[in-house]
Amino acid sequence: MKLLKNTDFHSHYDMIVFCHLRWDFVYQRPQHLISRMSEDFKILVVEEPIGKRDHSELQGLAVSESIHILQPTIDHIQELGSFLKKILKAQVFQVGWFYSAAFIDVLNYLDFVVIIYDCMDELSLFKGASHQLIEQEQSLLAAADVVYTGGKSLYEAKREKHHNVHCFPSSVDQDHFEKNGKKDELPLDLQSIPKPIVGYYGVIDERIDLDLLEMSALKMPEVSFVMIGPICKIEEEDLPKAKNIFYLGMKTYEQLPTYLNEFDFAMMPFALNDSTKFISPTKTLEYMCAGKPIISTKIKDVVRDYSNCINLIEDENDFYKAVNEPKSGYEQHYDQILKQTSWDITASKMSQIIKVIA
Repeated sequence: MKLLKNTDFHSHYDMIVFCHLRWDFVYQRPQHLISRMSEDFKILVVEEPIGKRDHSELQGLAVSESIHILQPTIDHIQELGSFLKKILKAQVFQVGWFYSAAFIDVLNYLDFVVIIYDCMDELSLFKGASHQLIEQEQSLLAAADVVYTGGKSLYEAKREKHHNVHCFPSSVDQDHFEKNGKKDELPLDLQSIPKPIVGYYGVIDERIDLDLLEMSALKMPEVSFVMIGPICKIEEEDLPKAKNIFYLGMKTYEQLPTYLNEFDFAMMPFALNDSTKFISPTKTLEYMCAGKPIISTKIKDVVRDYSNCINLIEDENDFYKAVNEPKSGYEQHYDQILKQTSWDITASKMSQIIKVIA
C-alpha cells in the first residue's frame, strides 16, 4: 500500500464505504467483500476519525488503483460529513455502504443513489458501545435501500425492521485456507509449543469465555492452547495464565493458513453473552477448509448450521471429551458445506441486488 496525497481524494468514486474496522486490522468480511466489489466500483473506504493533525496532509492509503482508504483527521465522527464535503470533488455518489450506524450523520452532507447497510454484528451490544447507536441504527434503517446481514440470527432480528433484508452469512476463500495448499516453514513461535495444539485465531475480547479457556487448560495440561490475535477491550491481566496457554499476538491474513495447518483442533471458545448473541463466526468455514476438527461453544448460528459436524461444548468437561472423543466423518460434511459458499459468490449476489435497485 502507498500513502495518498490530498489531491488523490479528488478523483471520482463510485462507492463510499463507512467502516468502524481499520483496513489493516483483522482481515474479515469488509476486506473480502470490498476487494471483490472493487472490480466494478472505484471505492473510498472511510474509517473512524484518528484526531486532528498539526500538518495539513490527509491520512490515506491506496490498497489498489480502485480502493483508497481515508483516515479522517478530525476529533469526532459527527464532524465527518462536513469534512468529506470539503475534500471530495463530487457530492453525489452511486453507492453509500455502511458497516456502522455511527456514520449516519454523513447523510446530511452527501447524497447516494443507493444506500446499503451491511450489518455484520449487533454493534450496540458490544462492550463500550455508544448509547446512541440504537437510535442511529433506526435512522440508518429508515434511509437504507437494502440491508445485508452477516448471519441468520441477525437476519431474523433485522427483517422485522426493514422491507428489503437479505441474509449473506460470512463466507470463505477456500483456496487461501485449503489444507492441501503449500505448507510453509513452521513459524518460530510455534516451534517450541508441544502438540497436540488446540488453536484459535481472531480478536481476543469480551466475546471469549476466558473462564472456559482457563478451566479447560487446567483439566488438560498435556494439551497446548494457542490464542492468536489482537487483544481488544479487555486488559492483558484479565487473560488466564497457565503453562499450556500461549498468546502469539496478531498475524496477517497471509500467515494464518500456516498457523492453522499446525492446529490439531480449531476452537471457538465464545462466551454466551449479549455480544455473541447474533454472531456468525467467519473462522468456522476457514477452519473447515483446513480440515480441522472444530470445538465450539453453543453459538446459535453455529448450532443451527453445523451441529452435525462440529463438537459443541458447554464446559471444560465437554471440552475434554471433544479432544479425546471428537466427532467422526466431519470432513465429508465440510466438503458439502464448502461447495455452497465463497466470497466470490456472495459479492456477486450483492452486486446484482445493487444493480436492480440502481
